[in-house]
Amino acid sequence: MKTAHMKWALAAVMALTLGSSLAQESKVGFINTQRLTSESTPAKAAQAKLEQEFAKRQKDLADLQQALKSMSEKFDRDAPAMSEAQRVARQKEFGEQSRDFQRKQREFQEDLNGRRNEELQQVLEKANKAVKQVAEAEKYDIVIQEVVYISPRHDITEKVLKILNAGTK
Repeated sequence: MKTAHMKWALAAVMALTLGSSLAQESKVGFINTQRLTSESTPAKAAQAKLEQEFAKRQKDLADLQQALKSMSEKFDRDAPAMSEAQRVARQKEFGEQSRDFQRKQREFQEDLNGRRNEELQQVLEKANKAVKQVAEAEKYDIVIQEVVYISPRHDITEKVLKILNAGTK
């Protein structure tokens, strides 16, 4: 999917560059979003914030997982000496606790992913502002990532919107 986006973006850049190079030189830039979201100070701060926010729940889950493991090992040791009713009761208890653990783990992962996306969005907003600032200061016509910034003279968004809106009336 990313490869298709990159090919499409590259084709668009080449078309714009060739078309506008007859009139003047175009300045094209590229940013690596993955590096911005892993190496920048805001990204590192967001990661540290998430780790701190979710550390207690992660520790609680690890403790619960260890307790389940101990319970399973104890059952394996004690099972030969237990009556059938005791084995069934312990297996039922283990199953309930295991399902509870899985539910808590799933909720933890959903909460973590949601917060990670929120933090990532804030990092990307800051990154996009910085990209635009650099692009304007250094007079880039196009900055490619999945097109973060494009010079207003290359921006055909309004023309496309007019055509699309005319087709929906």
